[in-house]
Amino acid sequence: MDPDKQGKVGESEAEKHSKQADAQASEAAKEAAREAAESGAEQRASNPDSEADLNRQPQWQPIYPGSGRLEGKVALVTGADSGIGRAVAALYAREGADVAIVYLSNDEDAEETRRIVEAEGRKALLLAGDLGDPDFCVGAVEACVSELGRLDVLVNNAGEQHPAQDITDISHEQLERTFRTNIFAMFYLVQAALPHLEKGSAIVNCTSVTMYKGSAELLDYSATKGAITAFTRSLSESLVGRGIRVNAVAPGPIWTPLNPRGGADADKVRKFGESTPMKRPGEPNEVAPSFLFLACADSSYMSGQVLHPNGGTIVNG
Repeated sequence: MDPDKQGKVGESEAEKHSKQADAQASEAAKEAAREAAESGAEQRASNPDSEADLNRQPQWQPIYPGSGRLEGKVALVTGADSGIGRAVAALYAREGADVAIVYLSNDEDAEETRRIVEAEGRKALLLAGDLGDPDFCVGAVEACVSELGRLDVLVNNAGEQHPAQDITDISHEQLERTFRTNIFAMFYLVQAALPHLEKGSAIVNCTSVTMYKGSAELLDYSATKGAITAFTRSLSESLVGRGIRVNAVAPGPIWTPLNPRGGADADKVRKFGESTPMKRPGEPNEVAPSFLFLACADSSYMSGQVLHPNGGTIVNG
């Protein structure tokens, strides 16, 4: 077997060096934002979801040749412009699915994901908008079905986080925004998708290790992830009789734009993932296979379950 396909063992010195550069960039961006806020000037920060801006590039590339496990299927993947969503879109395309790529605003990253999907010989549809808006969610599903012909797999992956040192630092606006993006959107999308999902369809939600371990600096984010896990289990009970399976993936610390560009302290970025038993952050292409397994017939006897690609951290549930 190709050594590159045997699984990543540790974190290279080059990866650590690039992670440190991203930590410095994160701190510089936060300082610029503080100065702009104090002066009242308009702050034009880099898009926090931008994968192209990272020094340490996340690994999205599928590792193995496709085997047709999603041949003829159509998947709608939220947050698919970068990070885990991009890796899922790439792997689904390799396995034969056309993909609707839903994202907020980063056109550059989204176009790259489209290129990746089309390079696998599959159709790609870009859908930009705010998932916190129920009307956009309805429109995204309708556009997917209209342009790609059907909908078989719904992947609720998009999310946002805003680190805060204390619960009193979380504004009402931030709290509502985080819940609207992370969990309300899942309700909106499932409601819109259900009329198009047939027996054998799958819904895969993205929760987090923070739901199981907690996170002192991500109170609102981790709370939404707890809601997502409960939503997954309850929705499974609701839909399993219709032959629609609902499962979730709970990633640990994965190297995506969400962390180094999401407001985390520079020191946390420098050490990101090193507290896991594997002593490193995971890559998006180490998480995507869990989303594939739960979307295809390999997991036909599973519903209401959660998979845990988290670097070896033991959690319950």
